[in-house]
Amino acid sequence: MRVLSLFAGCGGLDLGFKQAGFEISVANEYDKSIFETFEKNFPKTKLIKKSIAKLELSELPKNIDGIIGGPPCQSWSEAGKQLGINDDRGKLFHEYIRILDGIKPKFFLAENVSGILHKKHSFAFENIIKKFSELGYIVKYQLLDAADYGVPQNRKRVIIIGFKKSLKIDFQFPSSKIFKNPKTLNDAIADINFAIPAQEKNKTNGLLKKTNHIQNNEYMTGSFSTIYMSRNRVRSWDEPSFTIQAGGRHAPLHPDAPKMIKVGKDDMKFNEKYLKKYRRLSVRECARIQTFPDDFTFHYSNVSDGYKMIGNAVPVKLANVLAKEIKRNLE
Repeated sequence: MRVLSLFAGCGGLDLGFKQAGFEISVANEYDKSIFETFEKNFPKTKLIKKSIAKLELSELPKNIDGIIGGPPCQSWSEAGKQLGINDDRGKLFHEYIRILDGIKPKFFLAENVSGILHKKHSFAFENIIKKFSELGYIVKYQLLDAADYGVPQNRKRVIIIGFKKSLKIDFQFPSSKIFKNPKTLNDAIADINFAIPAQEKNKTNGLLKKTNHIQNNEYMTGSFSTIYMSRNRVRSWDEPSFTIQAGGRHAPLHPDAPKMIKVGKDDMKFNEKYLKKYRRLSVRECARIQTFPDDFTFHYSNVSDGYKMIGNAVPVKLANVLAKEIKRNLE
């Protein structure tokens, strides 16, 4: 079955669907800092390098079975201004709907942050669901935590899935009960013995095979902001990670460090006895937590771009679980 990937990023959704047996025929991405990473990991996929707003239906193949993608989530984020559909990035949801209307595939999947369900966005979100329905789809959506589906990370995201009404598919989201033992940081990164700091100005050390023969095993250096120091940023080895975010400066700290100490309201500090243990998780460690395999390489000159593309991705394992359930329903 052939899939079109919109807002492809580095390809977390794409890889999960590919592993489930789907063919990623065409992908669309606007951010030039991601192009090399996507093309080297998906050499058989045609990548259209432009804004979805300029994407013409004539550029896309006709025989597409499904559309997948997560429109930019910053507009809906609880950590941001929550401008939602009033923000230019929020309006890109309508471009997704435009392409869906033009192709009318058997199914679609859209992913977004939990903030899209905030009551201030209820009218806009309900309108989006209504639009999907008017295009002829039975639509289901659910807030999922990736940690419930074999991902070593607490990461709550809204997944919207639709099937053509003519297929008469009553889709049910896969039960989290299939994963009885939650994955932890120990499961994800215990075998990575050490990582190296980025070079000056957080430039990359390059793609040379480094520690443990693992590429991209470097971490961002630099100070920690007041906002960062307002919360504990350390999870223990026997816990899942905090959410991997798109900004390297907000990356969680390595579990070798002890939990941060509360000294006041929204004010934490490091345990001074173990200061050297407090470092950000490396690019590769974040990729492991996002369930990217080690042979998936990230190409960048600034380490911040590595964190960005990984943090914006859908965890591969979660994508794979959803893809398998979609495929099972279609078959």
